[in-house]
Amino acid sequence: MASAVTTSPASEYRRRHDAWRVRRGRLERRSRRLVRVRNRVLGLIIALFVLADKETVAVKIVLILPPALVLEGVDRWRRATRRAVEVAGRAENLYEGRLACLDGDAAGRGPDGARFLDDDHPYAADLDLFGRGSVFELMCLARTGAGEETLAAWLREPAEPDEVRRRQAVVADLRDALDLREALALLDPPRRAAVDVAALRAWAKTPVAFPAWSRPVGLLLVAAMLAALAGALFFATGLLPFLGALALEAAFARHLRGMVQQSLQPIEGRADDLALLAEVRRRRERGSLASRRLARLARLARRLEVKNALPQAPLASALLWTTHVALSVESWRKRWGMSLDAWLTTSGAFEALLSLARHAYENPGDPFPELVAGGPLFEAEGLRHPLLPPARCVPNDVRLDGATSLLVVSGSNMSGKSTLLRAAGVNAVLAQAGAPVRATRLRLSPLAVGSTLRVRDSLRDGRSRFYVEVVRVRQLIAAAHGPRPLLFLLDELFAGTNADDRRRGAEAVARALVEAGAVGFLTTHDLALTHLVDRLAPRAVNVHFADRADGADLVFDYRMRPGVAPHGNALAILRAAGFAV
Repeated sequence: MASAVTTSPASEYRRRHDAWRVRRGRLERRSRRLVRVRNRVLGLIIALFVLADKETVAVKIVLILPPALVLEGVDRWRRATRRAVEVAGRAENLYEGRLACLDGDAAGRGPDGARFLDDDHPYAADLDLFGRGSVFELMCLARTGAGEETLAAWLREPAEPDEVRRRQAVVADLRDALDLREALALLDPPRRAAVDVAALRAWAKTPVAFPAWSRPVGLLLVAAMLAALAGALFFATGLLPFLGALALEAAFARHLRGMVQQSLQPIEGRADDLALLAEVRRRRERGSLASRRLARLARLARRLEVKNALPQAPLASALLWTTHVALSVESWRKRWGMSLDAWLTTSGAFEALLSLARHAYENPGDPFPELVAGGPLFEAEGLRHPLLPPARCVPNDVRLDGATSLLVVSGSNMSGKSTLLRAAGVNAVLAQAGAPVRATRLRLSPLAVGSTLRVRDSLRDGRSRFYVEVVRVRQLIAAAHGPRPLLFLLDELFAGTNADDRRRGAEAVARALVEAGAVGFLTTHDLALTHLVDRLAPRAVNVHFADRADGADLVFDYRMRPGVAPHGNALAILRAAGFAV
């Protein structure tokens, strides 16, 4: 299926979904026909067997072998067709999910990256980067842990400007690579690779030092066991030599058991996952030696599965199967183990770039930001939040720089203050990850990001919300003195204390951040706090979000305006809820 880059993402996804649905229907019909053919051939074999009951073995073979070969061929065709049906069904589900994401329903449709959440991170939880309904879930198409880890790292840590520009160029090249992304999504196994990437990296760097005599002695013992078995079966030597050989093998395997377990533990049961890693690497660079070497490791891991299958298990034990696999794995690790970290890194970057490219393709109106030297600068036109459906997004223009370092944002409940902060923070993160941004235009200098949007108490650690907020603010002030200017997002700062302490504390924090060269936002319900603009002028400016009453309802337009909010709406909300206030 060729990429159609001239149509809208929704139209192209719908076209591909429908094409896969038609293909699945055709394959299902073929599968049913093959079942009927198989049953008829099987009936023919049974009939021939009955008719040839009194014939010699040679005649029976001549009669039955041709239809038996046909039966095997038909059954293989049927199994391949069923696998193709499964792939077509997965493709349908893929495009159904992407169409839902385009409609704003991304939650639960991809890896949510919840394991990357860290309460101590200065913005990840506040900006909904990870978890259900997150930026990560919206963007990530990685099939491997390496890809997920790379994308998460890019969202958690801004890249240098030159690296951002390199990523932008690659993302632009990959934007229309729909066939490549489709092929990656449909690779077997259908689930994501569950291999522990950190454990695999560590394992690759710490080979097990098997004694030099392990392999020749192991081969000798197996040869002796097979010779003793042949003697018992064909030369009447008795079972004693055979049992003695098995005892020696058991002693040998027991002596090496600890090293064998250490060698195989990270890859045992991970054959499919390792094969997926190899295939992702092959998709990145066709014919690469790295993909073939990873495939070789996957085949070694698959050999371990033979050992656990009955009736092969006793035979595998007699052949020292696990020990010999471990020795082969160590031979692989000595030759290629030190390269595995680089392979995982480049494969992870490939999947992360494809994730950004899909996001760019699905949002053709989102431009790449312009990174400028110096700063601080955050200048956005038509700024919106990427997790909000386009129909609900209201754009706003924002400029923060050395002249205007602080926007004090007042306004009533639900008017859009926190959403503005999140939109600014998320787009700053996306911009410095190499992704397009949800804005008409965005210019920014390299910025660190820090926020207090979702600070909460910790019952486990015995810390109050106020204390946690103070710790976060101290973290932000330290970041403001770092190598990058800080973009701070302070939401209802110190709301957990009394009004006078809140105003004095918020003013002290805002002053410290501005004087350190940081830029950002401070939202407040407390209109008295808007007077700090007078004390920080001309580097601070008041802006607000408004609402109006429409009968019993409150109406918001979510547009940022200059000046201080004229009123709040808390009493109106309480009255609407039935309270007599």
